[in-house]
Amino acid sequence: MRAVRALAATAPAGAIAFALMVVSVGLLGFAAYAGSNPAVANDARVAGDRERTRFIADLSKKVDVHVFSLGNPYRVIVDAPDVNFQMPDGIGKEKRGLVTAYRYGLFAPGKSRIVIDVSGPFLIDKAFVLEPRDDQPARLVIDLVPTDEKTFLAKLKEAKPPQAQDGGAGVPPQAASRPPDAKPVVVLDPGHGGVDPGTSSASGITEKDVVLAFAKTLKAKLDAVGRYEVYLTRDYDTFLPLRERVEFAQRKGAGLFLSIHADYFPKQTDKATGATVYTLSEQASDEEARELATKENFSDALAGVELPGDSDEVVANILIDLAQRETQNRSVVFARSIVGELAGSLHTKKLRSAGFRVLKAPDIPSVLLEVGFLSNPDDEKHLTSDAWRDRMADQIVGAIDSYFAKRVARVPF
Repeated sequence: MRAVRALAATAPAGAIAFALMVVSVGLLGFAAYAGSNPAVANDARVAGDRERTRFIADLSKKVDVHVFSLGNPYRVIVDAPDVNFQMPDGIGKEKRGLVTAYRYGLFAPGKSRIVIDVSGPFLIDKAFVLEPRDDQPARLVIDLVPTDEKTFLAKLKEAKPPQAQDGGAGVPPQAASRPPDAKPVVVLDPGHGGVDPGTSSASGITEKDVVLAFAKTLKAKLDAVGRYEVYLTRDYDTFLPLRERVEFAQRKGAGLFLSIHADYFPKQTDKATGATVYTLSEQASDEEARELATKENFSDALAGVELPGDSDEVVANILIDLAQRETQNRSVVFARSIVGELAGSLHTKKLRSAGFRVLKAPDIPSVLLEVGFLSNPDDEKHLTSDAWRDRMADQIVGAIDSYFAKRVARVPF
């Protein structure tokens, strides 16, 4: 996770995203969406310098876009109807002018997003889409110019923000009533997705793809044993905010929630290998866990979603304190079951913990599993191997069986 999230390393933990400018291009907005014939984006580039920087994306046809800015960290957000991204591998990492990086992907059903990271206060000077002409493709063009922080904040007051993202704590969703003899519900949460790729290996293998492949394998095996009702928070390459992942599990009446990720640690490519298991705690178990949770919690910002404000963070922390101790204890028991099954495949046998937002359901035992390190060439081979996924999934099925066997036996924990 660390490599891609390092783009946001300069932003303070718990930063509040500010909507600073809204630019609408086109008359019909998203009403023009035609899902049967999406536009194709096959290239993008950045030109200019720090005095004026231009972002250009080549499209197969003109589309209506909605362009706006967010601050802390500084970002340009481009929303459009469903776009099929067929960009060259590795694109989006080069720094030029005001732009430090950009990424793209499916943000929601029928809605695609490009997120452009900007190095400092800026204004969107121009934003438009050109019709294709002669042998030239349609083009999305965005011109950025630098400004000072005072002007930047003044635009915040002037601009009408896009539809607000509700980052508050809210009332948790209620699950439908279930008969006492119903199968336990297990929710598997493949991390990242769509516009948020997570980390990536040196060869370009992305976290969002390997964890989705593993989650699908694990679901198939759990379905095969017939003892559980199993759901995926996402079953294709799309983005889902952290809070919606938790709410999905609550609506399903989950008895277990497993968030699946892959790590990245370039400083120790050989030593950093194997799986790591995390649970929720207000105080991190160690500095590495604290750093990981901070960056993981920032993944919504990387996808262009506003982060919870300070008051929301206070409420979230209170929820940790008020969460049933039994739920927290069950999370630890499940985590220990995983450690027991993966004994020979672990980065560390120590249970780690920190304030992961995706684990903050007070009523569902929740664990975050880092299945390996994409920074390690051997782990990368494992993470992309069908045989490895089968073996790892079998071990996780064993851990889930062990956990629910203790629940049925009413073993106190």
